[in-house]
Amino acid sequence: MRFVTAKKEEKVFVGIVMGDSVLHLREVQKVMTGKVTLPITMIECIEAGDVFLKQAEEIVAWAQEKEMPGCYAIEDVHLMAPIPRPRKNIICVGKNYSDHAAEMGAAPPEHVIFFTKAPTTVVGQYEYVHSYSHLTEELDYEGELAIIIGKKGKSIAAADALSYVFGYTIVNDITARDVQSRHKQFFLGKSFDTFCPMGPVLVHQSALAGQDLHIETKVNGELRQSASTAEMLFSIPQIIATLSQGMTLEPGDIIATGTPAGVGKGFHPPRFLKAGDIIEVTVEGIGTLQNTVK
Repeated sequence: MRFVTAKKEEKVFVGIVMGDSVLHLREVQKVMTGKVTLPITMIECIEAGDVFLKQAEEIVAWAQEKEMPGCYAIEDVHLMAPIPRPRKNIICVGKNYSDHAAEMGAAPPEHVIFFTKAPTTVVGQYEYVHSYSHLTEELDYEGELAIIIGKKGKSIAAADALSYVFGYTIVNDITARDVQSRHKQFFLGKSFDTFCPMGPVLVHQSALAGQDLHIETKVNGELRQSASTAEMLFSIPQIIATLSQGMTLEPGDIIATGTPAGVGKGFHPPRFLKAGDIIEVTVEGIGTLQNTVK
C-alpha cells in the first residue's frame, strides 16, 4: 500500500494512492460502516500497527469498484510530507556510500555516522526549498531513501531489524555546506526550515524491499546522482541495530539512510543550488520527489 498525507480544501487526511486517485480513508470508512474509527494522523496510524493495516485493506477492497465522496484525483490534492511534523528529529546517516565519502575527501567510515535534522525542516511534494542566500552560498542536495519505523524497539538485532520497519519514503537532505563547515558539525547547516523535502508517498514494507533500489537525483533535468541502495556501506538492518543499541526507536521515527556520490560539492568546480533550480529525487518503487529552490 502507498500511503499519503494529503490536503484537500484545507482538510488534511491520511490516504491511499489507488492508480491516479487518492482514497480519503476516514471519509470512505464512514460511508462504508457508518462510523469512523481510524486514527487521524499518519503517526497515529503507524502506531496502530496491524489493526490499522487490516482496516485500510478492507476499505480499499470495498472502495475499488465504487465512485463516492472521499476518492479524489491525485492532481486535485496536495501531497504533503507523509509525516508533515515528526515528533522527533529526523535521524540521518552520513557518508554511507563509499563514492560519496571519497568526493567529500573522506575515507569510508568504520562505524555508522549519525546526525539529525530538526522537525521544522520538513516540506512535501512540490513545496519550495528556501535558498537563504543571505546565510549560505553553498546550498546542496542529497537524495536519500528513508526508513519509517513501525514499532517500538531497543537493542534490536540486525536479523530482526526489518520487522521494525513500517515502510519507506524519499528524503532530500538539503544542506548549507558553508554553514556546516563553519560550525564544525552537521546540525545547523542541515536544519534550516524547508531543508528536508519528504515524500511523495510512504510505501508499506510489504510492497517494497529497501535493500536494492535504484536511486537518482536530477537538477533541472540533468542527472547528478545514480546508484543502488545495495551500495550502502551500512545496510538498513545494520543501521537500525546500531542506532537502537542504547536508544529506543518509536513508531514514526524517520531514518535517512545516506546519499550516493554526485552532490553539488563533489563537482570541480562545485555546482551548488540556486533560486529557480528544480530538484527531482527518484527512488525505485516509491516515485519522484520534486521541489524548487526559491
